[in-house]
Amino acid sequence: MLSDAVTAMRTGQPHSGRVCRPASFGTRNPPVAGAGFHIVLQGSCWLFPPDGAPIALGVGDVAFLPHGAAHGLADSLSTPLVDTAASLVEIPPGQDDDGVPADQHPDGSAKPTVMLCGAYLLDRSRAHPLLDDLPEVIHLPARVGHHPELRAAVDLLGGELEQPRPGGDAMLPALLDVLLLHILRAWFDEQPAHAATGWAAALRDPAVAAGLRAIHSAPGRPWTVGELASQAGLSRAAFARRFAALVGQPPQTYLTWWRMTLATRLLRDGDATLATVARKVGYTSEFAFAHAFKREYGLAPGGFRRSVPRPTN
Repeated sequence: MLSDAVTAMRTGQPHSGRVCRPASFGTRNPPVAGAGFHIVLQGSCWLFPPDGAPIALGVGDVAFLPHGAAHGLADSLSTPLVDTAASLVEIPPGQDDDGVPADQHPDGSAKPTVMLCGAYLLDRSRAHPLLDDLPEVIHLPARVGHHPELRAAVDLLGGELEQPRPGGDAMLPALLDVLLLHILRAWFDEQPAHAATGWAAALRDPAVAAGLRAIHSAPGRPWTVGELASQAGLSRAAFARRFAALVGQPPQTYLTWWRMTLATRLLRDGDATLATVARKVGYTSEFAFAHAFKREYGLAPGGFRRSVPRPTN
């Protein structure tokens, strides 16, 4: 379900790079139409979220901004913030930073801060509620023994950017997708069971999670609430109540929403006929699909396909 939620919103290819910031730096990052992350590889810094207290980032820490919020980064709490491009240099692939392995230069001055930074382009017009539930900033501190899969993904991505090898054009987008999923998994895993609400609670609830898995694994199947309840091991009424309470929508409403979300992706990113798209998202006829699509978006599927730019890499 995590991968489905991300894939439904994705446009284009994600991108990333190793960035070297001077010993003293302060950057102001404007909002972006997507999600971004910063991972400290060397040194330390402070992240200034749009609201709330500054966050200290050390080596190995991950800061993920799922809504692309404006934020600042600086070496200290007192350093003024300037436009992003004025105080960072991207390290070319295959080149190290300054070649000094210790925490300081030989003259005693502080080393630059090296970060792994990246961004995912997302279509906010069809944001999945799972991602909408996330806070402005997710901070995952580096702690021994915590989230080893996330640490492995960071190491793989960092290694690929530091030393490009054959197949990198295919490897980097795949590693960025893996990194994003591990960030989301780590955050959901860290939510206390007693305090989880919304989608964090829905994914922890065995019955609701079973219903969601059924919908996502076979969106074209003519699901009824009773059939979804059977997948969850509950009565129809009990399942409907629990699903609506945690997901925020009744099962059939969410099913229709998810089908239409898939339809927009298929129309935007592929060349399948309207009849094929209709069948994949659970409609027995192109006419029925077109009617439902127009009711949801205000225009016919063909018109929607012509109105959106084709994906670019």
